[in-house]
Amino acid sequence: MGKNHDKTNVMRILEQKKIPYISHNYTETGAVSGMEVALALGENPDMVFKTLVTVGKSKTNYVFVIPVNKELNLKKAAQSVQEKSIEMIKSRELLPLTGYVHGGCSPIGMKKQFVTVIDRSAENFEQILFSGGKIGYQVEVGLEALKKAVPYRLADIAE
Repeated sequence: MGKNHDKTNVMRILEQKKIPYISHNYTETGAVSGMEVALALGENPDMVFKTLVTVGKSKTNYVFVIPVNKELNLKKAAQSVQEKSIEMIKSRELLPLTGYVHGGCSPIGMKKQFVTVIDRSAENFEQILFSGGKIGYQVEVGLEALKKAVPYRLADIAE
């Protein structure tokens, strides 16, 4: 673990809940997109996940966590949360809604707990990586342990 000032809120929550994690810092690399982050960290893009925030027809927000090298299948995502349809929220709505900026959005530590769905492919890995809640930071966490921080379900939502 890095020095204290390198700690993000996500890391503090993981520690509070006694969830083991590995932090990765890529601030020096200039990586922006999920694929760039995976490359910068030398990780398999299938196990590096991005966090997407959506809104359903019912005006309910949902969080979907999918591999960085895939796209969210909106139809499958909507089915996974029993919505008629969902769409991505607008970039400007992200910070007020979640407390996170675009590119630093983590499923852990959002302002509110939203229904969270992780792509089923995450089951193929001991650990998955996702945003540490700040651009330049990723955390690596076991899927089982993650349940202690974020109630989630698995579904086939990426393509």
